[in-house]
Amino acid sequence: MMLKDLREEVYCANMELPKRGLVVYTWGNVSGIDREKGLVVIKPSGVEYDDLTPDNLVIVDMNNKIVEGSMNPSSDTKTHVELYKSFPSIGGIVHTHSPHAVAWAQAGKDIPCYGTTHADYFYGSVPCTRNLTAQEVDEDYELNTGRVIAETFRERKSDPLAVPGVICHSHGPFTWGKNAAKAVYHAVVLEEVAKMAMYTVTIDARAPEAPQYVLDKHYLRKHGPDAYYGQGN
Repeated sequence: MMLKDLREEVYCANMELPKRGLVVYTWGNVSGIDREKGLVVIKPSGVEYDDLTPDNLVIVDMNNKIVEGSMNPSSDTKTHVELYKSFPSIGGIVHTHSPHAVAWAQAGKDIPCYGTTHADYFYGSVPCTRNLTAQEVDEDYELNTGRVIAETFRERKSDPLAVPGVICHSHGPFTWGKNAAKAVYHAVVLEEVAKMAMYTVTIDARAPEAPQYVLDKHYLRKHGPDAYYGQGN
């Protein structure tokens, strides 16, 4: 069986989604990539988490062709593969329908950075993509979902490592990281900051975003070249 270690990593990451309250039923998926081999390990489509094992994960190549596995890969596979192509620095991707992030997506609004919790992980607002056109949906919905995410980051000149997530208009969140575990971590954080932002605008719809210098301080003390947060610096 191919990519045993990556299978185990992606399996554990998938199992974190129900554990962290990010999914119900089968509403989510995690993938991881072996860049050297150009292969992606991803959850099979529609499989309950209780039935998921490392062995029934599916391996696809960068053309979305099944390389190993007896089940159909996630219906979002083309989105994952397109993001791996567009963002060569990432190693894992998560898609969920976590409710607070979805609420912002359904409103078609970026998730603003109102405070330091957000700033610790996302260097600015979490962007909301434009809606896909009817032609894009009919042509290839999942592929064009990946393309519109990449388009959003290009147009905004955003660094996908500094803003490791997005919400797709009328759909929901995708997050990513250096590996599958980190992508799940960002999915958890995204849902929490989406919830905090919703509470903020409920209290005051005109609440100001955090000042840029606060965003700079909190993001860069964790992620910048002179980062000093934690024990590793």
